[in-house]
Amino acid sequence: MKNANISLLIVRIAAGAMMLTHGYPKFLKLIAGDFAFADPIGMGQELSLILTVLAEFGCSILLILGLFTRWVAIPLAFTMLVAVFIVHGADPFSNKEFGLLYLALFLVAALSGPGKYSIDNYRRK
Repeated sequence: MKNANISLLIVRIAAGAMMLTHGYPKFLKLIAGDFAFADPIGMGQELSLILTVLAEFGCSILLILGLFTRWVAIPLAFTMLVAVFIVHGADPFSNKEFGLLYLALFLVAALSGPGKYSIDNYRRK
């Protein structure tokens, strides 16, 4: 496909940047020492917050850059699975739509890779 690399760049930047808007407030909460956070899979509030920040903030930055793309898309996809099916499991479908869209974008990144316009591509050379 002629524009596949541009499409992958758009997916990475859009999904990563939008997820940063969710991860950044959690990052600020973490560095402030406020560990009160949901514990949807029983790991404890502090660990849940740390792992969520690593995914939504750290992995989002790496996704945007196209660095370790396939690997960083996996925790992002897992975070969306937890959000959609556990945190919002009992909610109506309309409350799950954005999480499912994020999940789809992160799966595209994990399965397709970063494309030509990425740090991963330049590291291969």
